[in-house]
Amino acid sequence: MTARIAIVTTRELPVPDADEELLLPHLPEAALVCWDDPAVDWAAFEVAILRSTWNYHDHLDAFLEWCHRTSQVTRLLNPAATVEWNTDKRYLADLAAAGIPVVPTTFVAPGQEVPHDAVVALDGHLVVKPSVGAGSNGARLFDGDAAGARDHVAALHASGKVAMLQPYLADVDTAGETALIYLGGRFSHAARKAAILSRDMSWETGLYADEKVAGTQPTAAERELADRIVASLPDLGHPDALYVRVDLLPTAGGPVVLELELTEPSLFLALGEGAAERAAEAFRALLA
Repeated sequence: MTARIAIVTTRELPVPDADEELLLPHLPEAALVCWDDPAVDWAAFEVAILRSTWNYHDHLDAFLEWCHRTSQVTRLLNPAATVEWNTDKRYLADLAAAGIPVVPTTFVAPGQEVPHDAVVALDGHLVVKPSVGAGSNGARLFDGDAAGARDHVAALHASGKVAMLQPYLADVDTAGETALIYLGGRFSHAARKAAILSRDMSWETGLYADEKVAGTQPTAAERELADRIVASLPDLGHPDALYVRVDLLPTAGGPVVLELELTEPSLFLALGEGAAERAAEAFRALLA
């Protein structure tokens, strides 16, 4: 069968990721194709679906240019405009402006100093990371180390990156982080991720930090918030999201958004009964 769907990965990932291994047997219309392979004829596919393009943050300009160029010859999902918005975590400010509870965040661009009214002081318990990054790349946890936090902000600025400062929400150490996955606009399943930054990280693939993840049932509050976010995407200018992963952290006042993953999130298909089949069905429906 001639492949009609491109499942988009990268040449830097030598083998299919766990989601792709589960998905492809249910989707014979699809083939793995690398976004950074210049020999690919993208017009040969009816649909190109971003999946394990996990090196994008190291080549952001080239990746976004590829997204827009590929969109001219085939249907790219999630769409290029959505990807451009979502690859920079300053989208959290847009979510907050829409009334969605997010982890309080201060963004500090190169050439700027950390403001005195930042959401967390440099000598507090905080996370400093780049606004463009994936798989915990460039993220560091500090607790009472103002000099270290300031140095990391400076290092991010020196590499041309916008720095983010966020308070470390310690409940994640016991309750974990909840990821809710939506396929074709419908809730599919959820996963619980253990805290990464508060323990030593390992990097088996070199592209992302290894995670301890298990299937879970979201709380009513988590499900309500995630449903609200997915329903709000058209109003935020992103109506065609094929897949959405909403990453939530627990707080005493209820869950808050850590990340809204619309570019290349792991979908944890192994952790939801029938999730691979649901993903294949949602992807196949694009051919109708």
